Amino acid sequence: MRTNFMISMIFVPCLLGCAAITARGEATTDAATLEWADLPPVTAPLRAADGAPAGQVTMRRGPLGLLFTIEGESWPQGWHGVHLHAVGSCEAPAFTSAGGHVNHPDSLRPHGLLNWGGGPDYGDLQNVYAHADGTARAEVYLSRAGLDPALSDMADGDGLALVVHANADDHLTPPIGGAGARIACAVLFSG
Repeated sequence: MRTNFMISMIFVPCLLGCAAITARGEATTDAATLEWADLPPVTAPLRAADGAPAGQVTMRRGPLGLLFTIEGESWPQGWHGVHLHAVGSCEAPAFTSAGGHVNHPDSLRPHGLLNWGGGPDYGDLQNVYAHADGTARAEVYLSRAGLDPALSDMADGDGLALVVHANADDHLTPPIGGAGARIACAVLFSG
């Protein structure tokens, strides 16, 4: 009897804690209220310019940054620039509704992971390679270094999108590293 009571004393608080975590995760879907500690995992479909499925992206918060798992389908073979855009909207065919890159709220930085002249902006991510069969599988990472101020921009009420471009990003040339047209888009948070 005493053993059952002790197990209950451990199990019940765990259930309550798990319920609080679940409730907290569900409550964080409003982009305007997100903070780093509350940022939930998000899985969103990627759509092509014609509305066809183009895969999915999952964003997860880690202790030192954001990890994006990208699973592409029906992409043209080759390298593709992938960027975070400041508006959670993916209106086809050009996806311009996603706005520009997420940038630093205090002082805007130029594009480019390799840009020594003040870059990168927070929208800059690593390139992703698509195989001849149109599939792409990658994990790309955005360091949290200095990200806390930008999280308010990411969660400023108009959402966040991930955009896939037709070409590789050279990681140097503003505004998008020569990555070309926007060929797929996923809404991570909507406004």
